[in-house]
Amino acid sequence: MTRPATLNANSDFRRAYARGKVYTNPALVSYVRKNRAGICRIGITASKKIGNAVQRNRARRVIRAAAEMLPEFKSGYDVVFVARTKTVFKKSTEIRAVMEQQMISAGVIAPGEPQES
Repeated sequence: MTRPATLNANSDFRRAYARGKVYTNPALVSYVRKNRAGICRIGITASKKIGNAVQRNRARRVIRAAAEMLPEFKSGYDVVFVARTKTVFKKSTEIRAVMEQQMISAGVIAPGEPQES
């Protein structure tokens, strides 16, 4: 699987928050927005509400691992994953299931695609 590009610019995050479609779950929030770049870009955030630096880094690490387990994303989307307080206490497989359901709802991955091992 080719790794999606990383969303780095603050303006890209703000654009996703303002104009993107929101998918929520107690463990994860996803903002999905079409882009004109023709590539899929992913951003991960964890605010100070999550906890100290160790907990925020764990939340980001779990989300990143879950995103790598998903099937190939369609090109042309900006996706921002926002950690919630429950993210720290979940495993990447649990977050992957939530993430997959949200991405299927958003149309970023096809519903019947075979899963990678």
